Amino acid sequence: MIEIRAARPSDAPELVRLRRLMLGAMSGQDAPGAWEADAVEMARAQLSVPRPRLGAFVVDGAAEDGRARLAACAVGSVEERLPAPRRPTGLFGFVFNVCTDPLYRGRGYARATTGALLDWFAEQGVSRVDLHASEEAEPLYRSLGFHEHSIALSLDISQRGR
Repeated sequence: MIEIRAARPSDAPELVRLRRLMLGAMSGQDAPGAWEADAVEMARAQLSVPRPRLGAFVVDGAAEDGRARLAACAVGSVEERLPAPRRPTGLFGFVFNVCTDPLYRGRGYARATTGALLDWFAEQGVSRVDLHASEEAEPLYRSLGFHEHSIALSLDISQRGR
């Protein structure tokens, strides 16, 4: 049985460590930097509010060097938009970080933590959940019911007008 728990503010550094692993696997861009400290601060703050818009579920790993380590996580946020006929709450979920430490892969942790996150989204009144998947993770998400919805256009605002 996989023991999943909601992340606590004290888990913020480990959530960011796993995020760095995920980003490195997806894009090869895992450079350390100021973004990590900013991400830890933001995660800690968002996990501390009474009714968080950040959902994070984790599986604990073995302690290393006297510090607690996470084996896996699934993290997402609730976005509030204007309601619409098919989305009367106006609440959408976005999964932006699912990662299992390489030492713990193949044990079902990503599926379990993502399932807990999806349950949390439902409890929040979210009517649709979006995510971007790597090729490696796409079968997992499809098995959970995700499908292609539409092609999104995006703009890196820092590149606008160049």
